[in-house]
Amino acid sequence: MSQPRGVTIPLSLPRRLMCDLLYYAQQIPSVPVQRHMDLTEVIAAREAAAPRPSWCAIFTKAYGFVTAAYPELRRCYLSFPWPRLYEHPVNVAMLAVERDYGDEKAVFFAHIDDPHTLALPEIDAKLRRYKEAPLESVGTFRRCLLISRLPRFLRRWLWWYALNVSGRKRVRFLGTYGVTVYGGLGAASLHPRGVMTTTLNYGHISDGGVDVRLVYDHRVLDGCTVARALADLERVLRHEIVAELGYYRAVEAA
Repeated sequence: MSQPRGVTIPLSLPRRLMCDLLYYAQQIPSVPVQRHMDLTEVIAAREAAAPRPSWCAIFTKAYGFVTAAYPELRRCYLSFPWPRLYEHPVNVAMLAVERDYGDEKAVFFAHIDDPHTLALPEIDAKLRRYKEAPLESVGTFRRCLLISRLPRFLRRWLWWYALNVSGRKRVRFLGTYGVTVYGGLGAASLHPRGVMTTTLNYGHISDGGVDVRLVYDHRVLDGCTVARALADLERVLRHEIVAELGYYRAVEAA
């Protein structure tokens, strides 16, 4: 009796993008560090705020405060023409965004400059545009699709150049830190792979607590710095973010 035969499915442009990213991500000695945070006050303040910001906006802004205070978190490793570190003067967050592409769910990457200087509703508005605007209307999405159309050897060369030659170009294309979450789906990644110096990830928020992880490039910084950054992230969430959320509550009440 003959066995049913499967089908060959060519890689879509977003699949090519992910394959190229992971090709270089696997070459980075990344290490995850986790901290359990008590966010009871943040949850209460968010519930009372109007408008109610997304958790992604809250964490992106809070970590922006931390990276602004820690120059090490704005550095990246460059290998050509000699091994060195490059430190960028400002933050550029790169967020993974799920979009429909044809008949599949695909991941694209959105940039937000200096998120700690923006109000939470502004960050949410940017995220909403990245999630709802036509793909061709978003410059970073167009660039990703354009590069993914190239032959593999040329794509890989462009990725290598962006990662290893110029710090400014690297930040322009890849940002200074990454944010990738799907806690809203009740799951979390234990060790998300990426090419940024640090990638922020958190799990499902329930009963006032959440596990927050930073995956870092060990060539650029060490675990003690990351542990202190996570402690400062919790402090920012429970103070600066709670204060901003309280402001929105006061405005709504007025």
